[in-house]
Amino acid sequence: MAKKLKIGLFGFGCVGQGLHYVLNNSTGFKADIVKICVKDKTKKRIVSKSLITYDKNEILNNPEIDVIVELIDDATEAFKIVSQALKKGKHVVTANKKMLALHLQELYELQQKNNVSLLYEASACGSIPIIRSLEEYFDNEELEKVTGIFNGTTNYILTKTISEKLSYPIALKQAQEKGFAETDPTNDVQGFDAKFKAVIISLHAFGLIIKAEEVLNIGITTLHENDINYASEKGYKIKLTPIIQRLSNNKISVFVVPRFIENNNQLFNVDNEFNGVIVEGKFSGEQFLQGRGAGSYPTGAAVLSDISALSHGYKYEFKKHIQKHANGFTNNVIITIYLRYNSIADLEKIKFTKVLEKYTGNHYNYVVGKINLQTLLSEREYILKNKLFISLVNDTVTLNESKSVTKQINHK
Repeated sequence: MAKKLKIGLFGFGCVGQGLHYVLNNSTGFKADIVKICVKDKTKKRIVSKSLITYDKNEILNNPEIDVIVELIDDATEAFKIVSQALKKGKHVVTANKKMLALHLQELYELQQKNNVSLLYEASACGSIPIIRSLEEYFDNEELEKVTGIFNGTTNYILTKTISEKLSYPIALKQAQEKGFAETDPTNDVQGFDAKFKAVIISLHAFGLIIKAEEVLNIGITTLHENDINYASEKGYKIKLTPIIQRLSNNKISVFVVPRFIENNNQLFNVDNEFNGVIVEGKFSGEQFLQGRGAGSYPTGAAVLSDISALSHGYKYEFKKHIQKHANGFTNNVIITIYLRYNSIADLEKIKFTKVLEKYTGNHYNYVVGKINLQTLLSEREYILKNKLFISLVNDTVTLNESKSVTKQINHK
């Protein structure tokens, strides 16, 4: 029989209120929120004042509280709360993907050392049960690739640019007005949010703990109407997609960039704030999951699912990490991209290994060709500073076997 849990909640914003609503309106599962720790003393709350505290230790030191639910924005403070709770032998549920991605190794070790459970389904792709699926259904299968749309904010913006021909700034403003984008949308539109989720998913899909700073993320901030027109003329949609790919040497490549999606791809019709994940297994083939990627109730439902699992003693087993399903991480791979550039100087800086198509006009230039991912990683700041736009033409990722290209890149 499931234990009725007593919860200490940190944060009562969008997701915290969503959890409160979902918990109080769920017929199948009951748990009590004992205390809610918040920062802002002036803000009016929809709950009784007796539930509110401004002192984190009132929750962390309460022996009655079984589960800490961490739903705050500050990744640094979140890590302090979560690590302290684990050290005190309390189980934790979190939705903080940045905190997880930056501290995966430490958090993994804390769970093992203190024999406690840290669950975080809500950190990746909203209501889609991707982590549990990887942990349970795909726990023994060798996966080839995980990709998809991991960020609802950018997907909403990109949907509007193609379907309604809105410019990037106007689509962003609309997303902010509807509450899909933050006032400072940097984390979403520069691809950091999707990268953090990709790092978390890499652990459960391939068993690797990857440093977030080693993973390339190029977002959609430099998107121009010329790129939108190019995509529309070819019948593509533009989506921001992480690629997590097993290579021929059993290493894993992970990166986040915009991508042209053809109409025969499962992701083509995943629009607005929805997310979609494609998992490709060696034996099971391709599986596709779709759901709301953001929002108070969908994320609250994912948090509640983790709390419910904890009441039955559930833990992530990290089988693939323990069994070493992959052989390490590399950026030394070849991908095919579209690059909209300004001048020849850009092409001297961003060297292609093979040019497949090139167009030079009075106000618009582009190249389609093969390039080493390491080149893009090295020149990320240059690309953003000069407002160049990059998009994957397909999701084929191959190991770079040309020693001369590697040598040239290392030389830089």
